[in-house]
Amino acid sequence: MRRIVVDTDTGIDDAHTLLYLAGRPDAEIVAITSVYGNCTEEDAARNIGYVARLLGLDVSVARGAAEPLRGPAHIAGYVHGKDGLGDLGHDRPLPEVTTESGPELLVRLANEQPGELDLLALGPLTNLALALRLDPELFTKYRSVVLMGGSGPYAPPGTLLMIDANVNNDPEAARAVFAAPRRELVMVGVNVTAGTILDESAIVTLRASGTPTARFATEILDAYLDFYQNEWGRRIIPLHDPLAAGILLDRTFATAWTDGPVNVRGDGFLHRARLMRTHDGLPPAFPYEPAPDTRVITAVDARRFVTDFVEVLTR
Repeated sequence: MRRIVVDTDTGIDDAHTLLYLAGRPDAEIVAITSVYGNCTEEDAARNIGYVARLLGLDVSVARGAAEPLRGPAHIAGYVHGKDGLGDLGHDRPLPEVTTESGPELLVRLANEQPGELDLLALGPLTNLALALRLDPELFTKYRSVVLMGGSGPYAPPGTLLMIDANVNNDPEAARAVFAAPRRELVMVGVNVTAGTILDESAIVTLRASGTPTARFATEILDAYLDFYQNEWGRRIIPLHDPLAAGILLDRTFATAWTDGPVNVRGDGFLHRARLMRTHDGLPPAFPYEPAPDTRVITAVDARRFVTDFVEVLTR
């Protein structure tokens, strides 16, 4: 059993992740913290409340960062809808929240239950960086920290990767996260999530299911499908955040990984978190900052994970 604290900018794939975690018998959601990103922080908190009510979850909810450590927030309403759940008009009152901020809750839970909880980060890493300011040893107190973000090792020459919004939205926070001491930090990046596809047949299966979770999961899909059809010419989506949750619960979904230092580097256009290795395992041709090892996932059993995701939501 994994007892999990979820930090989320609750957009469509984040909501899917909460549905997936709630349906897995080996997962318990202990607390949820909100952050900006896919939508505003307030909308993220409202969406946490909506999904929690749908699932009958009674967990602590804390509101977190509304903007990056530096600069204004970039909100991905063009991907997830302005409200983060596809603008379908759901009634989303703010949930009852703790008097603590999201970072304060992350710190308190880790210190009260050291080694017992896993932290799953699904949005920009601002809350985690602020929590590290409160407790620089924070990650050594979580059983593991798994984040959806980063770009893996450097790609083969001529290969382009999907943009990783979570790191790009707050590169300063991401630098603090990858430099922090830890028990285990796992990076599930766009190098593996982009190829973990919920295709047309899987979506048909979800739509045909009578479960409340599957119905909700498909209700909110249209905005996401509208965005990704411009990428592939098909109405399919990658399971970015759900894959990170799957790997937290079952490491056999990851078929290859490399442990090594991760740096956040900018190119004048965007920032990426990369393992400081080329695609063939060599160090990059420039100096880089030393950092504790991060476990960087480099290959996954996408077909098996998608099958599990669909089965969990349709039970």
